Amino acid sequence: MAGPRQRRWLTDSMSYRHHPLYRLLEIFPGATVWLALILAVVLSFTAPVFAIVFILLFDLFWFLRVLLFVYYLVIAWCKYRRTAAVDWEARLQNLPRAGELRHVIFLPTYTEELAVIRATLRSLAAVRYPQNQLIVVLAGEERDGDRFLKNAELLSREFDGKFGELLVTLHPSGLSGEIPGKGSNLNWAGRLVQEYLDRRGIAYERVVASAFDVDTIVHPQYFAYLSWLYLTQPEPLRASYQPIALYANNIWDSPAAVRVAAFGTTFWLMAELARRDNIVTFSSHSMPFRALADVGFWETDVVSEDSRIFFQCLRHYHGRYRVVPMYLPVSMDTVGVGEHWQSLRQLYKQVRRWAWGVEHFPYLAWHFAADRRSPRALRLRVLWREWEGRFSWATAPIIMFLLGRLPLYAASRAQSDLALVNEAPFALEWLMRLAMIGVLVSALFSFTLLPPRPERSGRRGFLFMALQWLLLPITFVLFGSIPALDAQTRLMLGKYLGFNVSVKRRTELAPAVS
Repeated sequence: MAGPRQRRWLTDSMSYRHHPLYRLLEIFPGATVWLALILAVVLSFTAPVFAIVFILLFDLFWFLRVLLFVYYLVIAWCKYRRTAAVDWEARLQNLPRAGELRHVIFLPTYTEELAVIRATLRSLAAVRYPQNQLIVVLAGEERDGDRFLKNAELLSREFDGKFGELLVTLHPSGLSGEIPGKGSNLNWAGRLVQEYLDRRGIAYERVVASAFDVDTIVHPQYFAYLSWLYLTQPEPLRASYQPIALYANNIWDSPAAVRVAAFGTTFWLMAELARRDNIVTFSSHSMPFRALADVGFWETDVVSEDSRIFFQCLRHYHGRYRVVPMYLPVSMDTVGVGEHWQSLRQLYKQVRRWAWGVEHFPYLAWHFAADRRSPRALRLRVLWREWEGRFSWATAPIIMFLLGRLPLYAASRAQSDLALVNEAPFALEWLMRLAMIGVLVSALFSFTLLPPRPERSGRRGFLFMALQWLLLPITFVLFGSIPALDAQTRLMLGKYLGFNVSVKRRTELAPAVS
């Protein structure tokens, strides 16, 4: 057990990442993934019967996980429909402290088109909530200073008087200890907002911060619902608030593989919301400004700042921090730059950036080792979830769709008289067919989340939306396992990933989500 002096050194932010043990923790996730894949290939030829049994059990396990996924997805979808039907603005009027709340909305931006930012501000100006309680922060980068300041000036004039305040911040480039990206930009903007609140004597406890991607179109009742949750939760200062992340602003213009990946992300998050204890903040979300200030805002040298801020709070409050599900959507853009292959390339980079969340495993393992105040069961559960989730992400589609047939081929040549070898293909085929229930449910739910069909897509657009789900096995491998394997291999080899800005483009203004 580490003593007090050792534990202080373990958490010294200037030294722990250079420690050899931390480097081993970075290697661990990728090493386990590659070990599993190599063993799957080797055992297919050296012990094919054993490998067949393993594949059968593995596919059975994943069939059960699909059923569990469908169960939670149905629960989440039903809660979403019920939540969207409630008049949260009316409910909020019955809470005495509702008028005291302020909402700070951070919109970090880098090279985004003016139309994208304008659409986001229009959605904020149209919410069913007192706009004078909204403090909108356009957070630009010095690297894109000329474009950003020109856009900010135009938007400041256009939306003058629409919000309680429209602040503009410019994050300097080249600051020590930072990597260029959303986290460092948010850190800079957060500290400036802290000064703003201090000058006006606004208590942090009365402020809810929302860190949104700049293309986020909010549900009209988002802030009314968020305010109601914040004011009715036990320990509201110890919780982040996670909405449904819907990628639908430009969904009708996206390639089929991009659409499948977008809906897959949405449905994964919806199922996680229903599980509650398994939620980690992702993409656009909200949290108390008090918690932000307590942890020193977003870390400036990480790529996955959206989930890292949750783990910062979990550490700081020694396990007494959670995520409250919000069953209302915020809608963002799918990746896309016009050309089909370029869109797929951007999709791969986006998924790889999400998969770079594997950087949380060494961070948590290191700091949990020094934290004796957090419950041990919680620390073990969080570590297991972070490792197992990344491991399955990188390995499961490859094993099921690519390597699953390999031991059958090897065994059929060496031990073709065994009943197990002869019956295994039929068992695997039926397991895969039964697992298609997850695809069917996802396809049906995807139609309920689509924005109105634009005229240019034609009536065949709905047919293509249905047929696109046939691409799911290919999409799971090419835009699921492989970018996740890429990210974990990079971390294992010490080739650290920088922040990649997803390129997005729209042909028209996005409709408000409903």
